[in-house]
This record gives sequence, C-alpha cells and structure tokens, in this order.
Amino acid sequence: MSPIDKPRKRVDNPPQKLQKTSRKWMYLAVLLIIVAVVVVAVVASQNFFQPTQPNNGTTENPVAVFDTNLGTFKVELFQDKMPVTVNNFITLVDDGFYDGMIFYRISDNFMIQAGRYLADDTEKFSPYGNIQFETSDVTHVDGAISMASTGAKVGGSAEFFICDGAQSFLDGNYAAFGVTIEGIDVVREIAAQPQDNSNPAGGGKPYTDIIINSITIE
Repeated sequence: MSPIDKPRKRVDNPPQKLQKTSRKWMYLAVLLIIVAVVVVAVVASQNFFQPTQPNNGTTENPVAVFDTNLGTFKVELFQDKMPVTVNNFITLVDDGFYDGMIFYRISDNFMIQAGRYLADDTEKFSPYGNIQFETSDVTHVDGAISMASTGAKVGGSAEFFICDGAQSFLDGNYAAFGVTIEGIDVVREIAAQPQDNSNPAGGGKPYTDIIINSITIE
C-alpha cells in the first residue's frame, strides 16, 4: 500500500479545544488585572485628595491670609511643628494687632519685615511680651515666615519677616514657622520696591508705604 493510500488515523481537535480554553483563561486574567488596577487607582486617589494632617493627626495647619495694598498672599502656619510661635502669631492676628502696619524693612532677594510700625510711624508692641525661642526642622526656604528678634536664638514677640528667596544662613538662629503657599509674586513685588537702604543689616524702609490692610486666619 502506497503511503498515499495508507489509512489515515482519525485526529480529533484537542489543540483547538485547548486553544479555546487558553483564551478563556487569558480573558479572565486580563479582567482580573483591570479590576486590580482600578482598585489601586481608587485607593490612591482617596489618599491623594485627603488633606495633609499635622503630626497630631487632628486638624489641618492654619493659613494666614495677608491683604496688602500691593496684593494678597497666603502663608501656611506650621502649628504642628512650631506651636508656641504660631499660637502667639494667631493671637496677635485675632487681636487685629497687625492691621494698618507697614512693611518697614524690605530687601530684594532677602526679605520683607513688619510687625512694629503703623503707616504714621507709630510703634506698637505686643501686649504679651517675648515668647521662648522655638526650634524645629522648619527652615528658611523661599517664602518662609520667621520671627524677627534682637539676635540669634532670641525669642521674638510680634515682628516677623518673610523670605524672598531661600536664606539658609538663618536656619537654627531664627524661628521659621511657616511658608508662603499662594502669592509669592506679591512677596517678591514688595521686596523689590525702592527703599532707602537705611538698615545696617540690609535693606531699608520703602519710599512708598506698603500697608497690611488685614491678616485673617483660615
């Protein structure tokens, strides 16, 4: 019998059947992967939109809104890390202590300072006196708010300054207690105003008053 006439063995189609089964498992695996990706995305989005909490996990850090005649900017106050300094500042804000005060010392690429003089040059002093010098890992980054004082590692009372650019040489010597989170361009505009260079430590009084209309806490 020639090879062509040789009876052919019946061949079933397990390959095709196995192929169908493999596809079913492949579709199931893809579906499971999609479900897993969706679950991970939902969990991640919930964590992303959850407000950042301070170390005590109870409340958000307060935000101080500065309304000036050159614009508005916002500063987050690190109450979780600098509670004594922040609470002193908030108390003065709630008292209206800073309303009508001027930034009496400014310096481009350095800082803007306020908390002592009104527009008519009247001096104001905190009714609560000086607070203790407080330290933490808060540093003088661009836009940081810090307590002004009579010297390094000395507790301040009411005067503060806001950095125009990072001022790392002040770290550990002055009590930074927050950072500008909105309106840093307003801080820069204030710092860049013409001034008389009257302060031996740098900067001076602007020729045109830059007034704090109000500070409110959010």
